[in-house]
Amino acid sequence: MANSLSSYFKSIGAKRLSRVEIDPKTSHQHELNGIAGFKEIFGLDPIEFKTKFIYLADDEDGIFENDGFLKWYDAREKHATRTEHRLYYSDNQVIPISAEGDLIIVGVTQKNDAVVLVAPSGSTSEKQLLWLFNLSEVQNKFIVKDLSADKTDIGFAGKYIIASLGIEIEESETDDLEKLITLFGKKFPPTYIFSEYARSTVKDISIIEAPDETLIKWLEREELLFRTLENIIVKEKLTTGFGKDNNDVDEFISFSLSVQNRRKSRAGHSFENHLAVIFEGNKLSFDKGKTTERNNKPDFLFPKNGYTDPSFDIELLTMLGVKTTAKDRWRQVLSEADKIPYKHLITLEPAISRNQTDEMLAKNLQLVIPKSIIPTYQKDQQLQLICLSDFITYVAKKQAFI
Repeated sequence: MANSLSSYFKSIGAKRLSRVEIDPKTSHQHELNGIAGFKEIFGLDPIEFKTKFIYLADDEDGIFENDGFLKWYDAREKHATRTEHRLYYSDNQVIPISAEGDLIIVGVTQKNDAVVLVAPSGSTSEKQLLWLFNLSEVQNKFIVKDLSADKTDIGFAGKYIIASLGIEIEESETDDLEKLITLFGKKFPPTYIFSEYARSTVKDISIIEAPDETLIKWLEREELLFRTLENIIVKEKLTTGFGKDNNDVDEFISFSLSVQNRRKSRAGHSFENHLAVIFEGNKLSFDKGKTTERNNKPDFLFPKNGYTDPSFDIELLTMLGVKTTAKDRWRQVLSEADKIPYKHLITLEPAISRNQTDEMLAKNLQLVIPKSIIPTYQKDQQLQLICLSDFITYVAKKQAFI
């Protein structure tokens, strides 16, 4: 199971972009500065990497991705005594839209490809990358890390960030493959059925004593089982081909999009499914997806039927939004359930930036973060967060007055 950085990366280098590197008048040579540290991992011989360039804006509409290449070479190769190594990058959309001070990370993957990641300064994406690679002070020269021997468990939060970069987490559970096919065939069952099966395979958990840990174990287990079944289904489709002549590009693109959309949709629904079971196990009264003003449907309203009862004490109402990824989408929760001015949002997003968490507080939105993800936040931010267990206690105390 892929639990360490070395499962994905051989090495990385991180720095802040300088003005000279992004100014189109001076950066036309397509080279990055402060690269001396790369000699430790690239050596002295020329190397070229197939490369994916990614600009990681917090606004999903602002994310850019290009394919290209990186070239490491000695510009004075023919000189008898001098060397001058350079790191050249091909044309891309990412560097030109970056700003001075943005974080750039150049990584070599286990597949011997490269990724160039740029995250705006102060963004959630930046905080996530700094946490993932255990970086503190990053300046204008590359800090280079050899990760080939790194065995530190990156946990649920680390794999979440890796997946958000578009790097495939290649995991499967061969022991359960035969049972999965026996139960569901080579097709996906409704999400609630798959979630229920995933929960049935997890032992030694406690909904009441350890709801945070239980939630993460269920999510990890379902993700593993889902990828196992998906692997079989996708491989079979790739074998049969696309269209009459097995080369229909439109059908291939449609299938690829359906795979991505299914992953996103399933993740959100399974998150809600597992939470509902935990709330039921803790004897909380709630409505799930009930329609409120302007046809909004908050994920959870506590207690059941309380919101639609005009005589019910508003102070005893609680709303919980559920989003696997918060980033720019957390504001959607603010317009749901007008009667409840102080709202809650549970998310699996690690290391949300201080700017965003401060804005959430200003908008009367309380973040709920599973315990194992809270350490990805800065110390002062952690004081503003509550875990799932805290939220359950908060709702249960209100429910005691009903």
